[in-house]
Amino acid sequence: MLKTVSIIIPVKEVNDYIAESLGEINKLDYGLKKVEVIVLPDSPSRIKGKFKFKLKVIPTGHIYPGEKRDIGIKKSAGEIVAFIDDDVFPKKEWLKTAVNIFGSDKNIGAACGPAVTPENDSFLRKVSGFIYSSFLGGGGYRYRYIPEKARFVEDYPSCNLLVRRDVLEKVGGFNTEFWPGEDTVLCLKIVRDLKLKIAYDPDIFVYHHRREFFSGHIKQVKSYAMHRGYFVKRFPETSLKAGYFVPSAFALYLVSFSYPLIFCHKWLSVWSMPLELYVLLLFADSIKTAGPAYAAPTMAGILLTHIYYGLYFLKGLFSTKLNEEKGEKK
Repeated sequence: MLKTVSIIIPVKEVNDYIAESLGEINKLDYGLKKVEVIVLPDSPSRIKGKFKFKLKVIPTGHIYPGEKRDIGIKKSAGEIVAFIDDDVFPKKEWLKTAVNIFGSDKNIGAACGPAVTPENDSFLRKVSGFIYSSFLGGGGYRYRYIPEKARFVEDYPSCNLLVRRDVLEKVGGFNTEFWPGEDTVLCLKIVRDLKLKIAYDPDIFVYHHRREFFSGHIKQVKSYAMHRGYFVKRFPETSLKAGYFVPSAFALYLVSFSYPLIFCHKWLSVWSMPLELYVLLLFADSIKTAGPAYAAPTMAGILLTHIYYGLYFLKGLFSTKLNEEKGEKK
């Protein structure tokens, strides 16, 4: 028997991405009479179109995405609540795969899958996607951006996250002032407090339009890094991991070049050896991931992502309090 599903999409305003997303949801290989979609814009809005699912448009005012999702949860009726972003659209098998996974194990509280850069994205948006999906850029989290083997995870972005309703009720929804990072808090409650599992499957597949490199991408990176650094102290279970510190170590290594440049020139060749190895790896990784046409901007993008992430991670780490919307100190 098919489970009822509520798909919740927080937005600032109704846009072309929403139209694309709803159009693809309308093609899902699932009984769409069992599906409702709840769109939560800031202001009252109309969405035109004929859909096989039930559509609700609920204006919320200008509030954080986590707060919008909590309103959506309260207004929803599905046994499974699926969270995606407005710039996300699913593959045909997305919902069927996720619901089947919930049916396979009662200890699975949430399910998730890759959010892949679509082929129709612009050149600069694809560069951002290649950065995230590269070995050096995505690291151990590449499975969030390209399909990889099924596994259980402890933390996952809410651009493609499905949760049992009873689990959301037990943890009180997102119920957090953080943004970004509200999904980290929710996942922590599911894994730590309820002792349930979050299942990743490559077939719970959505497409995710990226932000353009340079400005949009770096703005996103800075915000993520600030919050992850702050979360090291606030939520060490999810964030006190060596991998998150590596970009900061690299940024400090680059800063350390001031010593041989100013005080000890004879050490410069030795000091440069790790950087030379990094550049070789960067070149090989960019060619393999992005191909010749995208390799140069991808190389530059990975380098700049490492530097900005490393510095802003440290800023968050040493911050006593964050302005949650802007990722800055209050």
